[in-house]
Amino acid sequence: MNVIVLLKQTPDTESVIRIAADGQSILTNDLKWIINPYDEFAVEAALRLKEKHGGTVTIVSWGPQRVVESIRTALAMGADTGVLIDDPALEGSDSLGVAKALAAAVKELNPDVVVCGSRAVDYDLAQRGPMVAELLGWPHLALAVSLESDGAKVTVERPVEGGKVTLEAALPTLITLGGSHAVWNPRYASLPGIMKAKKKPLAVKKLADLGMDEAQCSGQAAKIKMVSFEMPPQRAAGRIIEGEDGAAKARELVRALHEEAKVI
Repeated sequence: MNVIVLLKQTPDTESVIRIAADGQSILTNDLKWIINPYDEFAVEAALRLKEKHGGTVTIVSWGPQRVVESIRTALAMGADTGVLIDDPALEGSDSLGVAKALAAAVKELNPDVVVCGSRAVDYDLAQRGPMVAELLGWPHLALAVSLESDGAKVTVERPVEGGKVTLEAALPTLITLGGSHAVWNPRYASLPGIMKAKKKPLAVKKLADLGMDEAQCSGQAAKIKMVSFEMPPQRAAGRIIEGEDGAAKARELVRALHEEAKVI
């Protein structure tokens, strides 16, 4: 079984985010970059399929050369090959432009299954997987917290209110992974894995290499544009309700909630 993981590199969730002078982007020069945690679940799910059915796991990503580090991390975890779409035309592109490039890369590789995180922790748009599936004309199974296959179809579970629902789709299909680290428990890259990853093949491609017209994926073709960024307002200081006794404090609290906060 040949599996592709669509991997996005995102800022570390502990990074301090600062808005750039243009008000439409963030400063990136001192950020630490990591594999999007939900895509890390996808790497683990792909490796489990490989261990059970054989085949290969290919990591496909996009962005500048710094993304190579994240692809190599996934290769150290056990993936076999990597593809990086590094093209200046993708700068300023939106989810649809990126999805078109990813779908073109997937078509070249002709996999049985494509997996990726259900969302990314930077912009949290949850668009990449569904868009790629639509462009490929494949089924999309969303928010999977388990993944099994018999070689002809895949079966996933996804959470619903008060329980889980089981979904099936014939191959090829695209699956977006939900859940948590406790659900997927992604493996760590071992020292031998890190050493082997340095020698595993990693192809760097331009849009032209994928048969893509730059105009389809450029920032000029973007349907969504970032208009402005702003930090959330600073929280007001907390307030301590004063009073002679519990009853007086309760009366003052009710009055404040009713007259000042206007929540009751």
